Amino acid sequence: MIRMDTDRLVADLHAHTTVSDGTMSLAEVPAVARDADLDWVAITDHDRVHPDLPAPVVDRGGIRIVRGIELRVDAGFERLDLLGYAVEHTEALDAEIDRLQRDREQRGAAILDRVEERLGVDLDLDPRPGLGRPHIARAIDASPAPYDYADAFEELIGDDGPCYVAREVTSLDRGVDLLRDACAIVGLAHPFRYDDVDAALDVARDLDAIERFYPYGRAVDDARVEAIAEEADLLLTGGSDAHEHTLAAAGLTAAAFEPVRERLPDPVSSA
Repeated sequence: MIRMDTDRLVADLHAHTTVSDGTMSLAEVPAVARDADLDWVAITDHDRVHPDLPAPVVDRGGIRIVRGIELRVDAGFERLDLLGYAVEHTEALDAEIDRLQRDREQRGAAILDRVEERLGVDLDLDPRPGLGRPHIARAIDASPAPYDYADAFEELIGDDGPCYVAREVTSLDRGVDLLRDACAIVGLAHPFRYDDVDAALDVARDLDAIERFYPYGRAVDDARVEAIAEEADLLLTGGSDAHEHTLAAAGLTAAAFEPVRERLPDPVSSA
């Protein structure tokens, strides 16, 4: 069946690069986006604003790249992920990002120590800002240890694993305040990935947007998200949560993207 152009995804608003736990560099994004027939991509690295994006929205070879962030926050009942789009640097947000990156580096070192001691291997991975558990899982997979990527999370570094170390994340109220001051749009990421979906959706009601389109790999109640968005006047966003070199596993059509586009600043040309 030939897909009608009205069904074409034009925007993937959730992607990660090598400055957090992705494998795709920023330089590779335009080509990967073109291969996926996209016009817009949001770079939403974990707890970090990509340092090589010079403006909230940049145009690189006809691909518009939105400078974003995925910020983990502690809502009390659970840790949630907020998506901020078209980030402007503020002193407060930059300071919090610096704190979070120091914590990530220290936490990464602690996890590496536990894994290497438990498995008796050298993972040849140095702690650094942006280091996340996916990096460590890939290193475990590549090591002589008898664990692949999935096993590493399930048996070693997952939230209940023997090598897990918690992070000191931002509180919900502070995270929302920081992003509201810095971003054109603040939304809740992947609402059906949380243990307490009802509470997470209640948090979304006080934001600007909620991620409606997401590759959960299972059936979810999309109509529920749309109903809440209508009640609370929320934008609907979407993206693939890409960590590899694949975009457009989920995203927005031109019609769905238009209300979001209206809230974003115009792109600035950038080499």
